[in-house]
Amino acid sequence: MTQIFDATGAVVPVTVIEAGPCPVTFVRTADRDGYAAVQIGFLDKPRRLASKSLRGQVAKLDSRRAKRRAEGGVAAVAKPDCEPQRFVRELRGVHEGVEVGQVLTVDVFEGIEFVDVTGTTKGRGTAGVMKRHGFKGQRASHGVKKVHRHQGGTSMNTSPARVFKGKRMAGRYGNERSTMRNLKLVRIDKDNNLLLVRGAIPGPTGSYVTVMQTNKIRKAGGQGAPAGKKKAGGK
Repeated sequence: MTQIFDATGAVVPVTVIEAGPCPVTFVRTADRDGYAAVQIGFLDKPRRLASKSLRGQVAKLDSRRAKRRAEGGVAAVAKPDCEPQRFVRELRGVHEGVEVGQVLTVDVFEGIEFVDVTGTTKGRGTAGVMKRHGFKGQRASHGVKKVHRHQGGTSMNTSPARVFKGKRMAGRYGNERSTMRNLKLVRIDKDNNLLLVRGAIPGPTGSYVTVMQTNKIRKAGGQGAPAGKKKAGGK
């Protein structure tokens, strides 16, 4: 994270995201795969470190299986002919004009104002209820002995005599999928394939995230906006 200054001189906190180049490794269609999607990758991986299955996703391999499929009349799918990718994600939906082997850059975000960023949050290990859920803990008065950070009672009475599922308790904190919605796209650096997004995003520095145009509808008030209904007897 860093900060920049906008046109009015105000400080804007932003997160810098390297978003490319991303080669298109596969394009799924409803006729062949049952659904439409596009598969893209990021950050080349040396072929000597990639498994044969990963190499086969980006380049044509002369394997016995490929020869049998060719003899059976099965058409081979197009290959991007690029290096294996470290981070591969599949984006559902129909994407017009996207072909295998095409390289996507930050130019695809031209004209987009708000984005959704999905990633994995920082893993904080096993944490107590005060750190994990923000509990205030037990009293610090006389008689409370060595349980100041405990959560207190968790069970029910004789009926139902069990703890309900979903009870907020101590446990693993972080290391889970999270999506930050409606983040403003402040600036695009086409020369370095960088996106400057306002605010924070999930994950530590250097982690992998997925950036997509937001599908959340923003409701802005102002002139012409419908007024809220007043309750009976309200002023």
